[in-house]
Amino acid sequence: MAVKIRLARRGRKKKAIYDIVVADARAPRDGRFIEKLGIYNPNSNPASIVLESSKAVDWLLKGAQPTDTAKSILQHEGVMLRKHLQVGVNKGAITQEVADARFEEWKGSKTDRKTTAADTLAQKKDAEKQAKLDAERKVSQSRAEAIAKKNTPPAEEVAEPETEVSAEGADETTTAATEESAE
Repeated sequence: MAVKIRLARRGRKKKAIYDIVVADARAPRDGRFIEKLGIYNPNSNPASIVLESSKAVDWLLKGAQPTDTAKSILQHEGVMLRKHLQVGVNKGAITQEVADARFEEWKGSKTDRKTTAADTLAQKKDAEKQAKLDAERKVSQSRAEAIAKKNTPPAEEVAEPETEVSAEGADETTTAATEESAE
């Protein structure tokens, strides 16, 4: 019997969630399976994966073949590396302690990469939000200027009353100057 590690779809329309299962290769995709290893949710950002890695390594060592998508998920979680190191231990190439140390080193660097990626994603999201706010402020300011320009009277109308006032003032000044010279 050929055994596969593959994804079984569940969830609602357009919002699929996948179970990572070990199943007979002849069984239907969403049908009978031997054991459930975990859950893969591609709808979240970043995609969330809950996996029992020790069970997955056991099944890989027993000869279960992962599908392409399942293999990429297992590689992402370090299961394929762990299997590779365990094969080396079984052949006597390295000791169990060395294999565990290499896996822990990889796991530490993977954690650092995940946190860096999460920080970068958060910074990008904040920058996009700030850019949208700046664009919104710019549009709002241009609208306010257009409304203010529309509500203020034209310069010609404002200038005419001032010239009339200054003309009257000039007449009064001329009259006052004439009265002083008459005296």
